[in-house]
Amino acid sequence: MAKNTSSPGRRFMKLAGMTASIATKTVSSSIRNLTADDEQKLAAKTKLFQDIGVQIADTLGEMKGAVMKVGQIASQYKDIFPPEVAKAIAKLQRQAPAVPFSAIQQQVEKELGQPLLTIFQSFEQQPFAAASIGQVHRAVLPNGQEVVVKVQYPGVDEACESDLKQVRLALRLMGVIKIDKKLQDKLFAEIQDSLSDELNYEIEAQNLEVFKTFHEQLDDKIIIPTVYKNYSSRRILTLSLERGESIETASTWPIEIRNEIGRRLIRALGQEIFYLKRFHCDPHPGNFAFREDGSVIIYDFGGVKTLNIEIIEHFKHLVQAARQQDVAAIENHLDALHSLSEKGLFPQALYLEWLEVLLRPLTTQYDFAQNSAHHDGVILVKKSLKYWDVFKPSPDTLMVNRTISGHYWNLIHLKVDDNLNDLFEELVPH
Repeated sequence: MAKNTSSPGRRFMKLAGMTASIATKTVSSSIRNLTADDEQKLAAKTKLFQDIGVQIADTLGEMKGAVMKVGQIASQYKDIFPPEVAKAIAKLQRQAPAVPFSAIQQQVEKELGQPLLTIFQSFEQQPFAAASIGQVHRAVLPNGQEVVVKVQYPGVDEACESDLKQVRLALRLMGVIKIDKKLQDKLFAEIQDSLSDELNYEIEAQNLEVFKTFHEQLDDKIIIPTVYKNYSSRRILTLSLERGESIETASTWPIEIRNEIGRRLIRALGQEIFYLKRFHCDPHPGNFAFREDGSVIIYDFGGVKTLNIEIIEHFKHLVQAARQQDVAAIENHLDALHSLSEKGLFPQALYLEWLEVLLRPLTTQYDFAQNSAHHDGVILVKKSLKYWDVFKPSPDTLMVNRTISGHYWNLIHLKVDDNLNDLFEELVPH
């Protein structure tokens, strides 16, 4: 691994140093604010959050492995952080630098028990993708099948628990996590589980097979790579090479193809949530590729969220209540989903304005490139700001909301212009 993470002691010291520095900054800021007015306090708080966010991102970004992954997962839950912090840690989503090929070769041979060129006919030394816990290489099997091989960095899984504890301590000292202790515990338990799952490629292999079987029965243009079990292990995942074009390329295709792809993305997500009860929850554009026949290829099933039936039912009824503009029912379901601090505080008129904005992309002829719902939503945020504490992030729905939002932006990138109401009705009938 990279030099700065080769020693658990050095990694711990770097994280502990970050935590101590954050604590000092937070205390100093509090002391300076004793005699400040409200405007000065707000400016100081914003500056503090910006500084701390940059420090967290810089520290975690230097460190390969589980700790950087923790930062990435935290950035997926950015609803729980102030915008200044969320913006800083969002950069952890970017690609990490690759590790030397010798370490990769050693890991493959250790996991699969044979010399690399006995296992594979050929194996490209240069990765075409590198992330926080592993990197991906193209290779060819002895039978000539082109594959991609996902290789976990050596030693990355060993520091997972301590890394998570340090990051949580740093965030707690900042005092910026916007949920109570009980929900914090639930959220970090979920992050721990998510991290453990992502570090176990056997779980990702199972996810790939489940989702492949599910989608094949419903739509043969949802393409999910095939797992080659004999060339896979807990830390190695070998998959069929499925070629497609990027979202940038697909955005230049005729509107009919773009609309077909947009519908396919939304239908697949809805089917996963409401029927499979687990869904691919990393809607980053890099996890999808597209073909001119309207096919969608989905990659990276390390991030999968399973939902219980009760949550799905509340979510479904919430959507139905929203379409009927039934504010009382909306609040009941938000409360059941732990997304509401208290009923009856948010004005009904604002609810109705928000409902129109939020439902517009799914119920009307909508030009995603114009992005009118987002622009109108920004205006509404200003009107709603004083009531904002009424709503709170819920671990039950954060990833659903995040994934839906991510696909909304994917449809913007694709410049979809369509009326999705029939699709919406199909997935969540009135």
